[in-house]
Amino acid sequence: MPASLAHLLFVLALWTGLGWATEGRAQAAAAAPPTWTITVHDGVFTPKRLEVPAGQRIKFILRNEGPGPLEFENADLHVEKILAAGAESFVVVKLPPGEHMFVDEFNIATGELLVIAK
Repeated sequence: MPASLAHLLFVLALWTGLGWATEGRAQAAAAAPPTWTITVHDGVFTPKRLEVPAGQRIKFILRNEGPGPLEFENADLHVEKILAAGAESFVVVKLPPGEHMFVDEFNIATGELLVIAK
């Protein structure tokens, strides 16, 4: 096989392979879960109530804008995330249909978020 034909076949195989890899990354990005941002300041969640799809993975981005720590928790669903003051993190959950109360364990009186999964 002449060198130019071998080179052409190599370039074609490489180009085709990169095209498939690019398509795979696009599909992975398209499969990202729906996302909601939750801000906590002085033990108060904003928003205080969310409606989300039930039975599929969803992502909550948590921002602690308060002066103290935050413990985002739902004991029934085994979800717990602790954030220092000024920190940001996330949790990914799959909620069954119904109402789910998430709390800030460090601010029980004010730190409540009602999530309704439909």
